[in-house]
Amino acid sequence: MSIFDIFDKISQPQTTGGQPEYIIAGLGNIGMQYDNTRHNAGFSVVDMLAEQCGTEINRLRFKGKTAEISIDGVKCLLLKPTTYMNNSGESIVQALEFYKLDIDNLIVVCDDISLDCGKIRIRRKGSHGGHNGLRSIIDLTGRDDFQRIKVGVGKKPHPDYDLAKWVLGKFRPNDAEKMKVSAQNACECIKLMVQGKTDEAMNKYN
Repeated sequence: MSIFDIFDKISQPQTTGGQPEYIIAGLGNIGMQYDNTRHNAGFSVVDMLAEQCGTEINRLRFKGKTAEISIDGVKCLLLKPTTYMNNSGESIVQALEFYKLDIDNLIVVCDDISLDCGKIRIRRKGSHGGHNGLRSIIDLTGRDDFQRIKVGVGKKPHPDYDLAKWVLGKFRPNDAEKMKVSAQNACECIKLMVQGKTDEAMNKYN
């Protein structure tokens, strides 16, 4: 028995009863050194959604941290992969297979350096666009037609700036305030999307 199996047995799930209808996966990297970095924008959004629902994402399973919530009667699993960004797909595939959910029932939240801070963009499908977390999901599922919310974290200061240093860096104070707004908007998008109102979310927030 692995340490993760032990934690699964002793952790108390934030259960809503019944099987989740959606998996809402926020992408990021585990570890205090990555808290509030640009690459952890996905974690920040699902953490905010969990807080709004009165819970914490703290049950270890599916190579990630999870919590179960209900959004207007729709049961959802919040998932933060603990595989580090480049292997995010391992966690998400485990959860999809366990609940026998189609990729149509997956919403991924991730950072996007092509969008300014404070902006979000909803997509029904698309390539990974160089994002290694999305790349991992697409590679392991063989599909790119899953819904995603891209959270803008801002472009590099100049083209030669090291990308890893940029995405693993923390937000400037002014940008951090903008990120709170975009995280709130992303949460509102998720609430619409699990009700089958993706078009409405796109019209309102894209």
